[in-house]
Amino acid sequence: MTHHLILGAGPAGVIAAETLRKHAPNDSITLVGDESDAPYSRMAIPYLLIGNIDERGTYLRKSDSHFDDLRITQVKAKVTRVDSAGKTVQLDNGQSITFDKLLIATGSHPVRPPITGMDLPGVHPCWTLEDARAIQALAKPGARVLQMGAGFIGCIIMEALAVRGVKLSVVEMGDRMVPRMMGPVAGGMIRDWCEAKGVQVFTGTKVEAISAGGTGLQVKLSNGQTVEADLVISATGVRPAIGFLKDSGITCLQGVLTDQHLQTNVPGIYAAGDCAEAFDLVSGKTIVSAIQPNAAEQARVAALNMLGQKTELKGVTQINVLDTLGLISTSFGNWEGVAGGQSAVLTDKAAGRHLSLQFKDDVMVGCNSVGWTEHVGVMRGLVEGQIHLGDWKDRLMQDPTKLMDAYLDCAQGQGRWSGAADARRR
Repeated sequence: MTHHLILGAGPAGVIAAETLRKHAPNDSITLVGDESDAPYSRMAIPYLLIGNIDERGTYLRKSDSHFDDLRITQVKAKVTRVDSAGKTVQLDNGQSITFDKLLIATGSHPVRPPITGMDLPGVHPCWTLEDARAIQALAKPGARVLQMGAGFIGCIIMEALAVRGVKLSVVEMGDRMVPRMMGPVAGGMIRDWCEAKGVQVFTGTKVEAISAGGTGLQVKLSNGQTVEADLVISATGVRPAIGFLKDSGITCLQGVLTDQHLQTNVPGIYAAGDCAEAFDLVSGKTIVSAIQPNAAEQARVAALNMLGQKTELKGVTQINVLDTLGLISTSFGNWEGVAGGQSAVLTDKAAGRHLSLQFKDDVMVGCNSVGWTEHVGVMRGLVEGQIHLGDWKDRLMQDPTKLMDAYLDCAQGQGRWSGAADARRR
């Protein structure tokens, strides 16, 4: 009987465990998670803060007996070391677990900025249910909240805070909001939108120090200003949680490096989700794509390969769709463009709409939008499908709004019609 050990009880770990059980009813499966709560989705935390769901609403599986029913053994502990040669994992509770096949699905952890005062009461990341409880206690209507970071995760948190009725300030060290997803024009439009909604936004600014004093926390900014806050939230980015793999013999770059089967350089050891670095078809490079749909597909593919069912990952793509206080923005693939490529840009600031398409030859390799909601499925389909546009490329250069027509025409000719139908429904 094969023992499958999964490190990480987030979406990737849970889906992998369920896939293993479906195809291997007699194998042994152990799921290790380092939080005391039931496996849950971090992406549901903003909805918890808004009040749309309770804590149970964040749980990945609603039945209390779900994992017991599937005979999946759960262990609540943090992994400290992996011995790939000895096929053993050490946990911080002193336990040692041996395995036949191992899946690393430990996800990400928040980046902690090196700022004085990060340990003060009232300073929190927004990553775990425990963090959410602390934020709920402090983010009352009228409370002064300063958020560090206006990236993708930061903007989602900001949405929840605005609904809670706090007085919100956001500090972003980049020269625009969502700098790793948006160009200067798009990022500037999101900033203007947020300020019009009553959010104080500082871009190109750093938090230099946090101290206790006055009527709360004093937050010193690099622009010389000091902002008073009752709550400071750190949303300055995340990175793969892979520190425990030091000296394991498993190759890590930005994340755990995998092949097309999600296997690492060590046979029998796999990785999936936010900690995995997998091949991106669009850019032609390996990337860490920390979004839940990619994590789910990687988990499924990894589990099948752990069982000896050769399955290839079709690749990952950078996909981001963001709702910032009601303003929808998107980013797909190489949104910044590629060397030798061409771009088509349409901006209507008065209407709050911006569209940027990036091409390499007659393939759209990336795009960016603000305020466009009607073509989101089409944009993703064109980028992920690497569809050759032919004459449509020049027509889109003249009028980027003809995305739907281009997709339906070209996808049908290249046998991608089912995707077009899905795109039209979006």
